[in-house]
Amino acid sequence: MVKKNLKKILGLSLAAAMTAGLLAGCGSGSGKDSGKGESGKKNVTLTFGSHQSGLPNSGVVQELAKEFEKETGIKIDFQISPDAQWRDLVKVKLDSGEAPDIICADTPVGLASSLHVDQYCVDLTDQDWTGRLEESARSAVSVDDKVYGITFPGAKMYFYLYNKDIFSKLNLEVPTTYEEFKDVCQKIQNSGTTPIFEATTNGWHQVLPLFETGGLWLEQDPDIYEKLNKNETDLDQIPSLLTILDELDECAKAGYFGDDYLSNAWENAKEAMATESCAMTIGELGFRGEIESDYPDFKATEKLEAFVMPWGDNQTVGVNPASNAYFINKDSKHVEEAKQFFEFLAKPENLQKRLDGQPEISALCWPEIKSKYSEEDQAFLDSLKKENVVQTSVNYIDSQWMDVGKDLESMYTGAMKPKDVLDTIMNRRTEQAELQKDPAWTK
Repeated sequence: MVKKNLKKILGLSLAAAMTAGLLAGCGSGSGKDSGKGESGKKNVTLTFGSHQSGLPNSGVVQELAKEFEKETGIKIDFQISPDAQWRDLVKVKLDSGEAPDIICADTPVGLASSLHVDQYCVDLTDQDWTGRLEESARSAVSVDDKVYGITFPGAKMYFYLYNKDIFSKLNLEVPTTYEEFKDVCQKIQNSGTTPIFEATTNGWHQVLPLFETGGLWLEQDPDIYEKLNKNETDLDQIPSLLTILDELDECAKAGYFGDDYLSNAWENAKEAMATESCAMTIGELGFRGEIESDYPDFKATEKLEAFVMPWGDNQTVGVNPASNAYFINKDSKHVEEAKQFFEFLAKPENLQKRLDGQPEISALCWPEIKSKYSEEDQAFLDSLKKENVVQTSVNYIDSQWMDVGKDLESMYTGAMKPKDVLDTIMNRRTEQAELQKDPAWTK
């Protein structure tokens, strides 16, 4: 439906090539050191392993790394893997002692299903910058009150971004229930436009409606997250979860995601929205800035507005206090140099460069840096009811995120039914909990 963006294709090819380098091994002996160079600068190379979505598409982190190299002589070798491979790959590399010097990983790290950074990574609690992090972000990179990582993006909140002109032309109102949402989608489809750009090939995007709507779970039972972590109940006792699976299946079969959604890539979402071939997509408010950066004539910040995802009649926006963070491999030969890089990234002027150079985000989790939210956006956010998303609150959800994405694809092709998807998610939680020897499951 949408032509591939050449730049992104090249980027994906580069990522694949870099993955091969990471698989070759870049662990405790990976940082190269040939002493001191000119002007006393160090000739050290730090390896930095990440998944594709762990680094901004704009390349701002790589630009900051070049400035750091110019200042210190310390080079950063970025080794990027596809999203779907990274979680398993980094665990294997850590277990074998061959992980990169710096590791990008998803947060929060305190969940039982997360990477065990307290075992594998350097304790950074004594670093001066830790006290400047927003409290929720600091908590997301901490285990037992010890800080192990540095993180930058502000709280993530996903919405349906919609084209105001298309809605106005068709006399459509912003939907607040699923039935209203379906009606809007049908009218857009009748007009010849694809209602929703859904990207399934990346594996993560189609999962957002399931677990960003945890406010529904908490409305039914304010203690549900705690009960799930204690294994006192299971996901089949949450009516809204199966309801949303049914609704997703219904919308896909009705054609609201378009004809080619099973081959859609998130890299093409900007083009789909800018060319108005699709009327809506799930994204953060900052995604409008990313669209406008690539398609300045479209004026995305003016043309696109947002509403809360109404799956299951949800009207609570999910908040993820932090998305990913950088950690230092404790087996690295260059821990001090890696700490020096983190200190460099945490300088106020470099935090500002990051925010300015990352169009898809509107705020950092560093209170000293003013957000990019307009007064209208801030008023919109302030008006909403908010709750923490499921994946930051319930064990053994985030760790199977990409697998759930594949389950949803199987549902869309008819290989699984919504109830099968729910049962599979529950079975994985049990398997992962037992592997972790979680006392709530093994008692």
